[in-house]
Amino acid sequence: MLTYLLRRLLLLVPTLLGITLVVFAVMASSPGGLSSQNLTQGVMQPEARAAMEEYYNRRYGLDASPPVQYLRWLNNISPFGFVQDGLSLGGFSFSKGSDLGDSFLYGRPVAEIITERLPITLLLNLISIPIVYIVAIAIGVRAATLQGKSFDVTSGTVLLAMWSVPVMLLGTLLIGFFASVQNWHWFPEAGLNRREADDMPFLPHWGSIGDVLIYFSITVAAITIALVANARLAAPVRMVLSTLLGLVAGVQMTAVIGQPVGLAGEFVISVGLALLFCAIATSEFYALRVVVAGLTGVVVAALVANHFQTGEFVRGFLFDRVWHLVLPVICLTFGGFAFLAKLSRSAILENLAADYARTARAKGAVDDVVLWRHVFRNSLLPLITVSASLLPALLAGSVIVESLFSIDGMGKLAVEAVKGRDRELVLSLTLISGVLTLVGYLLADICYALADPRVSYD
Repeated sequence: MLTYLLRRLLLLVPTLLGITLVVFAVMASSPGGLSSQNLTQGVMQPEARAAMEEYYNRRYGLDASPPVQYLRWLNNISPFGFVQDGLSLGGFSFSKGSDLGDSFLYGRPVAEIITERLPITLLLNLISIPIVYIVAIAIGVRAATLQGKSFDVTSGTVLLAMWSVPVMLLGTLLIGFFASVQNWHWFPEAGLNRREADDMPFLPHWGSIGDVLIYFSITVAAITIALVANARLAAPVRMVLSTLLGLVAGVQMTAVIGQPVGLAGEFVISVGLALLFCAIATSEFYALRVVVAGLTGVVVAALVANHFQTGEFVRGFLFDRVWHLVLPVICLTFGGFAFLAKLSRSAILENLAADYARTARAKGAVDDVVLWRHVFRNSLLPLITVSASLLPALLAGSVIVESLFSIDGMGKLAVEAVKGRDRELVLSLTLISGVLTLVGYLLADICYALADPRVSYD
């Protein structure tokens, strides 16, 4: 195993050089290439344009040939090499440090720009990726154990329909319905925080201790009632109560909308929510019923507590950030459920029919032990393969989601760098993405050996 890791680490350097070389060659061979003329666009006097081109050539060395520019960039990012004073090279040093250079577009160090944008993208992905994997694996395992039954067919149909909706269309619809002042203005349209949130306390703040006690007591009571009703009541009773709750929620939603939707719109929304709540209440998936019941209790408690509180409620920086993240996280997680759920289902089904699973059942092992101790572990291999792309995805972000919700993350930064032909920024982002991709595949290989003892690299 150690020999394999050392070999993979040694291959990391030429692979990264090949990636950056291809990207640099594409940029250099594009119309206009990498020259100062692309940075001096607009209406300028000839003298001013010439002076500006001379400045960019002197600062970034753009008048040199593309191979020389690429070698200079390699020397800058390398932790050891020739010390550079302007465009002239000095002596060789083993401790000169790495320098990603300065951005053409922003006139600032690339490392500083990435440091500002990276936490935003990491926040979005570190929230959305665990949600996608937890929900998808849970649905996939449940569908595999109920193969051919109503849950398997319904979940497969619904997830396939969700996967077929483009992210751009979904984001536009969410903004139009749930963020527009003409409809349900429940969430903000853009950004990650309101300007007023910088002056708010970090945690939510109530006007008095009495309001805090009212809110938490009502919340605990509502969640408890919802969970107990979900666990103790019979399916027909749950179906009736959930249908009535859906109808009430639909009527309330149409009542607070900014513009009239007509009787047809009220009917569609109310009946649709009623059918959705009814389907969830009668579902055989207990975890789904528990989650929906808990969320319903939280929402109902918040509405009731808001009616009885006497003082002013301040959301706080944390709650304001969560409020802004709801719609972007929905867009990021919406399409990922179908693929991973289907992958989990097929892997579970394949291993459930394997000889070792039949042998374990023949020895008297219960179904849960066979599923979680034997089958599930061997079914992780395809999921590990897919998760190898998680590290670069954490950096790359989502261009569409960040553009729709005006979030200044890494995805939006990459598009701006490519459009502006910012050599330093494009190459730095390519280098970091390449490193994370190769490290991700290396971690996936290690996880193969941990998940399946039959895998060996010796």
